[in-house]
Parts: sequence; C-alpha cells; structure tokens
Amino acid sequence: MDRQKQLGKENIKRLLWRFSIPAIVGMMVNALYNIVDRAYIGHIKGVGSLAITGVGLTLPIMTMIMAFSMLVGIGAAALISIRLGQKRKDEAEKILGNAFTLLCIIMVSIGIIGVIFIDPILKSFGASDATFGFAKQYIVIILLGCITNGLGFGLNNSIRAEGNPKMAMITMLLGAILNLILDPIFIFVFNMGIRGGAIATIISQTANTIWVISYFVGKKSSLKIKKENLKIKKDIVLSIFSIGMAPFFMQLAASAVNIITNNALKSTGGDLAIGAMTIITSVSLVFLMPIFGINQGSQPIIGYNFGAQQYKRVKDTLKIAIIAATCIVVVGFSLVQIFPEAIIKIFNKDPKLIDIGVKGIKTFLLMLPIIGFQVVASNYFQAVGKAKIATFLSLLRQVIILIPLLLILPNKLGLEGVWMCGPISDAISSVVTAVLIFREMKNLKRSHEMKVAI
Repeated sequence: MDRQKQLGKENIKRLLWRFSIPAIVGMMVNALYNIVDRAYIGHIKGVGSLAITGVGLTLPIMTMIMAFSMLVGIGAAALISIRLGQKRKDEAEKILGNAFTLLCIIMVSIGIIGVIFIDPILKSFGASDATFGFAKQYIVIILLGCITNGLGFGLNNSIRAEGNPKMAMITMLLGAILNLILDPIFIFVFNMGIRGGAIATIISQTANTIWVISYFVGKKSSLKIKKENLKIKKDIVLSIFSIGMAPFFMQLAASAVNIITNNALKSTGGDLAIGAMTIITSVSLVFLMPIFGINQGSQPIIGYNFGAQQYKRVKDTLKIAIIAATCIVVVGFSLVQIFPEAIIKIFNKDPKLIDIGVKGIKTFLLMLPIIGFQVVASNYFQAVGKAKIATFLSLLRQVIILIPLLLILPNKLGLEGVWMCGPISDAISSVVTAVLIFREMKNLKRSHEMKVAI
C-alpha cells in the first residue's frame, strides 16, 4: 500500500500513532534543545542570569522567523495533503517548488532588515543597559543564518505531508542532536559564551536544511523539487498564504505578546522577571511540543481524508488527537505544580530568580490541562483549509484576549498581574474553541450521513 492510500485506508489509531510518534520525538528533542541551550547559557559563570534574560529578549525575533517559516511551510503542507487526497500529484509538486522559493526570499529579507535595525529593535523589546549586549551578541548571529532555519523547518512539513513521518522525524533529530553536542563545545570549551550558543544553532540548522533539500532531490521522496516549479505562481502563493495565515498570525501574535510581556515584566519585576519568563516559556514547550507533534501527525490524515470526503475518518482522527494531547498536558500540569523549584533550578540557581520563577510558573501555566484541546481543535480548521476560522482561533488566545489583559492587569496587580494573564486567556479561548469545533463536528456528521445515503 503506497503512502497516500495508507492515509485513506489504514486504522486511524495505528495511523495517527505512526505519524505522530516521529513528529513528537522530533519536537521533544527540539524542546530539549531549547532547555539545554538556555540552561547552558544560564550557567555562564558570573553573568548567567543576565545572559538568559538576553536570550529572552530575542524571543520576539526568533518567533517572527518561525512565523514566516510556518506561513509558507504549514500552508504548503496542508495544500499538498489535500492535493494528494485529490490525486493531483503534479499540483502538489508545484506547491512544493513555490514554497522553496518563497522561503528563500522571505528569510534573506528578514536577515538583512533585522541586522540593520537590531539596536532600536532590542531597545523597544525591553532591553536594559545590563542585558542589551547579551541580546545583540546572540540574535545577530541567528539573523545572519536564518535562511537555514526557514528552509529546514518549512520544508520539513512537506515531508510529513507526502506521507513520510519517519524521515521528518530524522530531519528534526539531526539538527537538534547536533545542537546539543555543539552547544557546550562552543559556549564553554571555546569560551565563546552566548555567541557560542548562537553559532551552534546556525551550524545545526544548516545541517538540517541540507538534509531536507537532499531528500526532495533524491530517490526516497515521492514529491520532487523541480527547477520548473521554482518560479513563483500567484495563485499558488495566495493559496499557501491563505491556509498558512493561521499559524503565521499565531506566531506573529506570540512575538507581539513577547514584546508587551517583556516590557510589562521589566516595569513590574525588572530584568530577572524577564529571565523567569524565558524559563517558563522553555518549560511550557516541553509539554506543548508533543501536542504540536500530534498536530503534525494528524494534519496529513485529516487533510487527505477531508479531500477524499471520508468524513468519519476525519472526525475519529480529531477525537483521538484531542484525548492524547489532553493526557500530555495533564501530566505537565502536575509536574509544574508539584516540583516548580526543582524545574527553575535546572536553568539558574540565583535565589531571586528562583523566587520569581516559582511563583510565575505555577500561576502562568495554571490552565495547562485544557490547552491540549484548544491547540488540537484549532489545528483541525487549518488542516481542512478553513483558514478564516483557524486564524480567528489563533488570534483569539494570543491577541484578542491576551494583549488587552497584559495592558490592564500588570498596572493594577503588578508582577502577579502578568502571571495571571496566561490562564485567563487560555480559559476563555478554550470555551470559544469548544463552541466552534462542536458546531463543525455536527456539520461533518451531516455531510457523512448525506454521503452514505447517496
């Protein structure tokens, strides 16, 4: 049975397991990379707490790079899955070629603009005299090499979309494991400090990108990057952007939230509060990355079967994905609430940073148990090409609710107000998502019954 037929015929649980586990492993390794990378930086002798704050200040830029990668990568992957479900392989390859060109153009532009305007950018993000130098040392190197990040991450989605989750996992493992090896060498052995962490990241991402490109020009892929498909086509670009807008706005909003949050943290808790939030973000990724892996595993299954009008398989895939995601975040919630101090100490042992971090992580991640549902349900709309709803749900949690809270609560409650914004936004957005997904499932059931009747 070829890869595309498996998406439409194989047992859903077995299929989702087979597609999601490689993605989860890859995402978890990347989450581990983030933890280890920041833990190494947090333990740089004499400046660790300020260095990790410096990295935290660069998160909006790194999130923005990721946003454009997802705009093209996930948008193209969703379209490829649907086209393969419709037996239109030639169009799928045109989408892949256009995605490659778009990623190159966008990433080079971001790198050039970012380096030119980096000083005012970091100042506006909340950098102080004590942390500005660390932030600039790190992010300039990342910007110079961001094309490798964009291509590697963006095109890896297409590997999974064509039905090869194991290769997608190997791609992610390659870059992440190489980064874990290079980090301590460049930071401590070569005594390059925070610059070493950035150089290790760029080298690892370059290896990742080479691997992805070699896959699509080699014999193992069913889709190929072809010269004739590299020329930009307006209709393809618009279709990619239409579907990719949901994760794009989600990441772009996350970047805006990071900026607003950093400024709120700086005014209510100082540089160490920003460092604490950097740690909290890293920890949350450990539990969110598996969910993103489930999303990546379910996306081609949902997209293919939606395109093939096998609506019961679509519904079953979504249900199993939500249950699996919820189990993961419940475990994460328990660990955060029971062992907060031990978790913070992994990154830095400054007593002041620990005190701020413990209070912050317990409050900010209070609604973690319901986040699995919200993230997976939002991804469903993206997978079936319903870009407007997916975009709305993405913006709801990260912009429509969270940003107003960040502008109001810190002024009234100080640092505690910053921590409370997260769970309040999570709760409200999850309720709205539930209403929309239940309505969608009713429509899907009706479509399935009409098809059976015919």
